[in-house]
Amino acid sequence: MTDKTHDANPSRRQFLAGAAAVGAGAVAGGSASAATPDPLITQVQDWASGLGDGVDATPYGLPIQYESDVVRRNVEWLTADTISSINFTPIHALDGTITPQGCAFERHHSGAIELRKEDYRLMINGLVDTPWVFTYADLERFPRENRVYFCECAANSGMEWAGAQLNGAQFTHGMIHNMEYSGVSLRTLLEEAGVKPEGKWVYVEGADASSNGRSIPLEKAMDDVLVAFKANGEALRKEHGYPVRLVVPGWEGNMWVKWLRRVEVMDQPVESREETSKYTDTLANGVSRKWTWEMDAKSVVTSPSPQAPITHGPGPLVITGLAWSGRGAIAGVDVSLDGGKNWQEARLAAPGTDKALTRFYLDINWDGSEMLLQSRARDTSGYVQPTKAQLREVRGLNSIYHNNAIQTWWVKANGEAENVEVS
Repeated sequence: MTDKTHDANPSRRQFLAGAAAVGAGAVAGGSASAATPDPLITQVQDWASGLGDGVDATPYGLPIQYESDVVRRNVEWLTADTISSINFTPIHALDGTITPQGCAFERHHSGAIELRKEDYRLMINGLVDTPWVFTYADLERFPRENRVYFCECAANSGMEWAGAQLNGAQFTHGMIHNMEYSGVSLRTLLEEAGVKPEGKWVYVEGADASSNGRSIPLEKAMDDVLVAFKANGEALRKEHGYPVRLVVPGWEGNMWVKWLRRVEVMDQPVESREETSKYTDTLANGVSRKWTWEMDAKSVVTSPSPQAPITHGPGPLVITGLAWSGRGAIAGVDVSLDGGKNWQEARLAAPGTDKALTRFYLDINWDGSEMLLQSRARDTSGYVQPTKAQLREVRGLNSIYHNNAIQTWWVKANGEAENVEVS
């Protein structure tokens, strides 16, 4: 769009003029012009009149009380109970790309377990020259790597296949997090054991009661898979697999086995529950695709969105969101204000990196009219994020997993937003 009301590149002068205009009739939470005395400036406030907390008030730092709404949330009707369920990342309230562990989404099949480092064991067995059982302390002695990757549940956006369902980016796209993982390359451990020539697959299994297990081609296992014991510089949280989890970059989150206890080298896949009756994609003809490991390029506008409405009225507006691809790095993101009729290239906060979240921004001057906000990601493989109609042409309406279609938010004149479908 080229009209001035939706100018994609408002100048600093425009921004200041807009802020001053708002301030002239200052409302609660708005800006105030310099000519209007502001008691928060002219009067000494309580926080400047006494002493604050000492350095030992919170030995492990916690979010300030004013950000108490930035939390994971579940959808009560989505599963029978919270033991085998999902808690969604509040992506609408975050910026940048690194997800704090405390609000990174969690998915369990039999609940998050308590497992001490001292009791941890990892077995490498099967078609290997020398089977091993490693302790946590053993893993710490191997050469270490640090990598930033996103982890996305294959069911992320799954409820949206049949149309707009959940009203919030946290619920439509919040089964994802992006963290810096520290650990040992799985390749290093497999080389320590010595993979026999007939070894073609590995079967990875967790220590929780669900015994969640997945088959991974040996080629992937020897490529970029990590056996991780730290995230964002600290120990994994219980809900993220403490003390050790698997990281399978770019592939669906169910393969990122938590509380990793076994890696068995095999000559064929196991065909476990999680790769037959689950985590397969049923097409219109009733046939199900399997081995759909990679997460295709995807994006979503996180603000404005249903949980992050526009509250400041017309004027300068920062549109922002996230993009990612399991096939490489994000090469670019386009944003539409009119439901896909016209597109503008967004600004990437930093060049896209392999299999990690990328933050994008589009700065406009909003005139207060309605918008149909969309984002469309492009990755380094040349793949372009599809519309729902394009995806349904191939997959039909029966799928749950791997919905990477373009998302639409209807932004109303009052700044509120709603989940709608524009195919």
